[in-house]
Amino acid sequence: MTPASALAAAFVNEPYLDFSKPEVWAEAESALRHVTSHSGREYPLWIAGAEHRTGDLLTSVNPSHPSEVVGRHHKATVELATRAIEDAHAYFPEWARTTAQHRAELVMRAGALIRERKLEFDAWLVVEAGKTWPEAEAEVGEAIDFCEYYARQMMKFASPEALVQLPGEHGDMVYLPLGVGVIIPPWNFPLAILTGMTVAALVAGNTVVIKPSSETPTIAQKLAEVLHAAGFPPRSFAMCVGSGSVIGDLLVEHPKTRFVSFTGSREVGLRINELAAKPRKGQIWIKRVIAEMGGKDAIVVDREADIDAAVAGVAQSAFGYQGQKCSACSRVIVDDLVYSEFLDKLRTRVAAFTVGPAEDRANFMGPVISAGAQRNILRYIETGKAEARLVTGGATTNGDGYFLQPTIFAGVDSTARIFQEEIFGPVLAVTRARDFTHAIELANDTEYGLTGAVYTRNPEKIRQAREDFFAGNLYINRKCTGAMVGAHPFGGFNMSGTDSKAGGPDYLLQFLQAKVIAEKL
Repeated sequence: MTPASALAAAFVNEPYLDFSKPEVWAEAESALRHVTSHSGREYPLWIAGAEHRTGDLLTSVNPSHPSEVVGRHHKATVELATRAIEDAHAYFPEWARTTAQHRAELVMRAGALIRERKLEFDAWLVVEAGKTWPEAEAEVGEAIDFCEYYARQMMKFASPEALVQLPGEHGDMVYLPLGVGVIIPPWNFPLAILTGMTVAALVAGNTVVIKPSSETPTIAQKLAEVLHAAGFPPRSFAMCVGSGSVIGDLLVEHPKTRFVSFTGSREVGLRINELAAKPRKGQIWIKRVIAEMGGKDAIVVDREADIDAAVAGVAQSAFGYQGQKCSACSRVIVDDLVYSEFLDKLRTRVAAFTVGPAEDRANFMGPVISAGAQRNILRYIETGKAEARLVTGGATTNGDGYFLQPTIFAGVDSTARIFQEEIFGPVLAVTRARDFTHAIELANDTEYGLTGAVYTRNPEKIRQAREDFFAGNLYINRKCTGAMVGAHPFGGFNMSGTDSKAGGPDYLLQFLQAKVIAEKL
């Protein structure tokens, strides 16, 4: 199927591979060997349509085996970062004049190329991001979904709904791209979120400068390979590796930067928003910031819930990818009447989780992303020991990787730091609620508002949760992670970000501006 014909077909989420099948696992092992054979390779910058090497290298490592170097990446200087923005700005008018159909076809082609290299991308995520195979597979599927979905959505914006036509006049509304944008993805979804933010901006007709996470730059370089192979013009995007302190602020503050698309921590997101809000000399627009900044997500377990289903959903939400998801369940609020039963069953389930190198498919949990992350999480665990009762976990595990036991604290008060602060690791706070209304109040007792879930069989309580549970993505009787493109547009309230709803029907509006033309007949 050609990209043009694929655009006309209905969107369907990418199916997942089943690693329990011997033939699939054999291919996965082959992909892992291929990826590890490229370990330690040097990667140049891509700026102004050409490769650049500075000799100042950023090294990324395998968090399961930190002595293994995944990639060495040339870091941009201030001069090169400035050139990246200015060249992308200079090329923008040419790229903006290409047809939406052409841009959408390129994005569809990029999705097809990721699909062709699916197991290779799975392996890169295992090696550089520490994802287990199922977590990696879900992320690669999401990257493909973003390409397929946004390409189709752009075609809708290219032919918008007709305006009301006044007598003697003809009116149109057209959507125009914004300019050059800075793409700042996180390390925890270094392919899916990077792909989504990048292709959304490109398909809308913008040029982009990508500043990948310093933890996972190799995966970003692999996406750049896909964009080149798909046929994107060499100057339509730049790959600008470097630290936030050296080039991050510069990219955000540059007067030719038109928008910033960011996913990451609350602290960095607020700083970006502050820097972008201040106009610079020569700047003629108000910069847009599209930000997703994390969460302190809660699952409520009601006395009328299916307890076994709730235990399974909480365990997966809290400890999938080592709790390193902005959507992860870090608080579970349980009705007093079922509190003990739920906690006993959760302890038993979580104690059986295996922790170890991500490439070993026998492990449910792999490493956290870095030594710094491990230290920070351990500090929170020590705080939790002073604030609540440790139920299970609370320590590192054997091995040279950045491994932590899945950790549960019980009897956590709503004023506790481990109840209020985002930890971004495998640490779960369990809190007792008097009743369902009290549970919802506790769930809302946070400065964040990203995801949440409720387990109950009571229709009236479901109605109450729909109205009163304040989160951008609310799930009923299912886990709070695993948003699917097209089905669960993703984004949160309050300090969780700008609620841009990635993977939803209005997401591309973040990267477009409307122009109305009225002609007297």
